[in-house]
Order: sequence, then C-alpha cells, then structure tokens
Amino acid sequence: MQIHHLSKDNSVLNHFLGQIRNVDVQNDSMRFRRNIERIGEIMAYEMSKTLKYKEVEIKTPLGIKKTTEIATPLVLCSILRAGLQLHLGFLNYFDDAHNGFISAYRHHPNNDDYFDILVEYQAIADINNKCVLLIDPMLATGQSIVAVFNKLMERGLPKEIHIAVVIAAPEGIAHLEKHLPDHCHLWIADLDEKLDEHSYIVPGLGDAGDLAYGNKL
Repeated sequence: MQIHHLSKDNSVLNHFLGQIRNVDVQNDSMRFRRNIERIGEIMAYEMSKTLKYKEVEIKTPLGIKKTTEIATPLVLCSILRAGLQLHLGFLNYFDDAHNGFISAYRHHPNNDDYFDILVEYQAIADINNKCVLLIDPMLATGQSIVAVFNKLMERGLPKEIHIAVVIAAPEGIAHLEKHLPDHCHLWIADLDEKLDEHSYIVPGLGDAGDLAYGNKL
C-alpha cells in the first residue's frame, strides 16, 4: 500500500488540523464542519496530482487551447455519518464524480470494549473501471474501512483505489496494509501516536461524527 502523509510538509492544512483538534474551537459545530470540508479540499488537490490525465482541446471565444483533464471517472464513497463533510470537500473539487454512501459502525454485543463492524445502508454508484475514493475522517483500528472495502469489491472491480482519512493511528495503518491490496493508495492528513484501551485515537480529536452533527443515542 502506498501511503501519502500530507502534514509532514507545512501548509495551511496544519492550521485547519489544529483547529479541529482544539477543544476551545471544535465545539463550534459549524466551524468544525467547515474545517473538515476544507481539509477534504486540500486532500483532493494533493491527490489530483497523482491521477491519470488525458489531453483535450478546449474551444475558447478566441481560439483552441490544448489542456488536460482527468482520464478515469471518479466515484467518491463516504462512510456514514462522519464522512459526509469530508466527502463534500472532495466533491467541491471533483465535481463530476459519481457518489456512494455506506454505513458502518462499531457494534458492542456484550456492552464492553469488544466490538464488531456492522455494514448496513448502501447506495453505491457503479465502480467498475472507475477510480474509487473511500472517505472516512478517522482511521482507528481500520476494521470499518476494511469491512466497507470488502462490500464495495462485491459490486465490481475499480481501476484505482484511494482511501482518504484525516487522522490515522499506526494500528489502523497496519491493519489496512495486512488486509488491502498492495496497489491501494492511503492518504492521511495527520498521523497520531496510538489507540487507547477503548480503541480510540490518541491524541485524536474525539468523535468526528458527534462534533459535526451532534451526539447520537
């Protein structure tokens, strides 16, 4: 798996990452959502440099201009609900992309720290021969992304696979490297230290879905 760690180089990305982590800032849910969206836009721009392009000719009012455009159709697929705002950031830049949404969540059958992943609601565009971008803000254990990836692969065979997360833990990256194909690209805005005993990212930022959309039952 090819890993792209974007915050290693200083840019305005780090400014937005600091704000979504800061407890004095993040409780403004509208600002949190907008910052996640802007992080998605920056990640989309960086990712766009690695995509395949084709030459085209554009007719202008005064002549013909040769340029390039993305060659492989894109499908953006986000994991509900936390992935919605990050998805919007990507869609702002990849505005011709088709879209997919899939729910995956931690299920605690024994009301303790053990959990499995339930994948339920799915509304997915055709992914055959497309460039698929799987979007989720947090990569903790990696189990949700692997479960969703496996569901997607039941629907077809994409030409390229990119996974985009805002904050990742080393344990999650190791899980993806073990269970996903080598040709996948993993894009992370920032890499954190570890998971705690409850499998939450440290120092992390809390629950991205709750910060964006309110507490859930």
